[in-house]
Amino acid sequence: MDDAHMDGGRDGRHMGGRHTDDGHTDGGHMDHGHTDHGHTDDRHTDDGRRPPRDRPRIVVAGASGLIGGALARSLTADGHRVVRLVRRAPEGPDEVRWDPENGRVDATGLEGCDAVVNLAGAGVGDRRWTDAYKTRIRSSRVHGTTALAEAVAALERPPRVFVNGSAMGYYGETGDRPVDESAPPGEGFLPGLCVEWEAAAAPAQKAGVRTVFTRTGLVVARRGGAWGRLFPLFRAGLGGRMGDGSQYWSFVALHDEVAAIRHLLDRDDLSGPFNLTAPQPVTNREVTVAMGRVLHRPTPFAVPAPVLRAALGEMAGDVLGSARVLPARLLESGFRFAFPEIDGAIRAAL
Repeated sequence: MDDAHMDGGRDGRHMGGRHTDDGHTDGGHMDHGHTDHGHTDDRHTDDGRRPPRDRPRIVVAGASGLIGGALARSLTADGHRVVRLVRRAPEGPDEVRWDPENGRVDATGLEGCDAVVNLAGAGVGDRRWTDAYKTRIRSSRVHGTTALAEAVAALERPPRVFVNGSAMGYYGETGDRPVDESAPPGEGFLPGLCVEWEAAAAPAQKAGVRTVFTRTGLVVARRGGAWGRLFPLFRAGLGGRMGDGSQYWSFVALHDEVAAIRHLLDRDDLSGPFNLTAPQPVTNREVTVAMGRVLHRPTPFAVPAPVLRAALGEMAGDVLGSARVLPARLLESGFRFAFPEIDGAIRAAL
């Protein structure tokens, strides 16, 4: 889990209203304050905040992960009630039990929620892709999403939005060709997985719940994810390009990842797939130079492609593959990146 300070974004268009200087919000777009009779409910606590039961209730699956943890902290800091899906016995009212790989969730704990965010799934880069682990990667995403989408569709009062994780792996190998959300899926394990992952949300869509897919890029974070493995190497002066370094890495700062998700939660007019990648993707060679520049370390090494393939197996294709992915729909919706360039994203993670 990344422990970088998160304020939920700087573009001021996220669920929870206008942001103050400390990154939190002073109001609530989702916090409409209506009673069952449709009148405005002005009840507040002595400090001006709404009682806990009146605050937007957001269910998050994958809250122990890199992105889910940062999102949960950001929402909580802004006064939202975050309900975490857990695989053990719940320890309080803000936990709901589920078993994603076997497709089970305690639907009663979802009743009355304002939004459901599903970011759960076994780590793609956590270990070598054996057949058994590929099955786990798939089942943890597809079965978990199916269970949540079916539970959401069956609720008496379904949430206003269902945000489901996905990945830029949807597009597969793009080479130097830039792609946006209009591009078709690529070929291979990850594109096939993403297609299934998104399709599993169909029950929620058919029930009329606004559904959003976040096709996330490589998250720049000090701990966790791909960059969490890069930082120690580069700090030690052992960093370098991978393969010939010409492959595009479409990155996103963790700060902007959370800000974008909150933007998508807040905007009732947005649905479907959104690429959560910075608007200026860079090559692995450019990443290497930027890491050395920001960290003030030499980057003399390179890992040849054959060595990566021998060490990582099939997963090496994900490291050596090129994905030049652009956030066209996110930009069109008015979202503004706080860290659109690689140097800024790296500095934000330090």
